[in-house]
Amino acid sequence: MKKLLNTLFVTTQGAYLSKEGETVVIKVDGEVAMRLPVHTLGGIVCFGQVSCSPYLMGFCAENGVAISFLTENGDFLAKVQGPVSGNVLLRREQYRRADDQKASASIACAILTGKIANCRTVLNRALRDHSDKIDDNAITLASQKLASSMRCLQGESSLDILRGIEGESANAYFEVFDHLITCQKTDFMFYERNRRPPLDNVNCLLSFIYTILMHDVRSALECVGLDPAVGFLHRDRPGRYSLALDLMEEFRPYIADRLTLSLINLCQVQGKGFKKKESGAVWMEDDTRKTVLVAYQKRKQEEIEHPFLKEKVAVGLLPYVQALLMARYLRGDIDAYPPFIWK
Repeated sequence: MKKLLNTLFVTTQGAYLSKEGETVVIKVDGEVAMRLPVHTLGGIVCFGQVSCSPYLMGFCAENGVAISFLTENGDFLAKVQGPVSGNVLLRREQYRRADDQKASASIACAILTGKIANCRTVLNRALRDHSDKIDDNAITLASQKLASSMRCLQGESSLDILRGIEGESANAYFEVFDHLITCQKTDFMFYERNRRPPLDNVNCLLSFIYTILMHDVRSALECVGLDPAVGFLHRDRPGRYSLALDLMEEFRPYIADRLTLSLINLCQVQGKGFKKKESGAVWMEDDTRKTVLVAYQKRKQEEIEHPFLKEKVAVGLLPYVQALLMARYLRGDIDAYPPFIWK
């Protein structure tokens, strides 16, 4: 259980939430684990097998505290919420900012700063930890290019130029991604980023983890009342969750790319766990998919100090923290959106 930015996250399986006077009581195995006054909460997010009493749900609805229910893996299921207007006002402000090119560019710039900084940290960590196994010069040059891209982002107000900078930085990053793979090179060679469909084992892993990460980010946005389909960097398109794609940019390097590299370099997945169709598309066999999902869930349980909050946060809760920070920025509670930057 973790209380962040006035939101209570309940991840302990079997927990039961009930009302006691003016407080929310959380019990685990019949024992009281936590008591919180309802006026200190802005929302409750329940993961997996977590249940609430009907009296608590009604009490929270009356007091403007939304209760969201997600699967243990983070997929959004439902929300219990009273007749409040906060989400309407928040979404109206989100739509106004999305229609304003300058405002969109400001948010997009922050998001891309986080993404490129995290890509650079992936490269610099590889230089620090595996300098004897990788091409130092190529990775150092790529890191320098990413640093230059970050400088170019500052003060830029054109979305097209920002996307161009993002594209150049992505090319520099993925040009050396193969150097970060230090084991099983025969089965896991990386030439370039490709998708829809992925054409090699590495891209298959990346695409799969990006997909489940996007669902986590979408669930986080739903929980705080933002519209996951209306983004700032990614523009509106039917069937696309543009804001979810925006927000996950910060997490691609830290969560998805690092997990892909760990799975390969620690030999947790093998080439025999992937199959190529006649069309050239590569897909995972069931056992490999299960291995990836288990590793993803374990990674989400790890803790990291959040760079803005300065407190320990489970990796799996990072999308919810960033979604809350985005909502606070749009409401005017903070002066700028602080992206997640891994250090």
